[in-house]
Amino acid sequence: MNESEFVAAAEAIIGSIEAQADVWFDELDVDLECERSGNVLTLTFQDRSQVVVNSQAPMKEMWVAGRSGGFHYRHQENGQWIDTRSGEELGAALSRICSEQSGRILVVAIP
Repeated sequence: MNESEFVAAAEAIIGSIEAQADVWFDELDVDLECERSGNVLTLTFQDRSQVVVNSQAPMKEMWVAGRSGGFHYRHQENGQWIDTRSGEELGAALSRICSEQSGRILVVAIP
């Protein structure tokens, strides 16, 4: 994956998560604020805990920070984004992290 492909993929991921958070707020009545600043998306839940998702172009990684820690995801040939330490897939990890912090079962789909 070259840099322009990474930037396009990262934009699609962040945009998709932002759109999904809007659905959680509008349709599932999840109390959260969603704020985007460039390549950084911050989800703030009712208890004021945050999940931050951002892209790191020099490393070609997606980074996630939440109450449970910080995680780095690299794109694999099969199209998945996999945590560099645990091997967990980005969508599964974000689903788990957002569910823990919201107190609701939330599913994050990664394009």
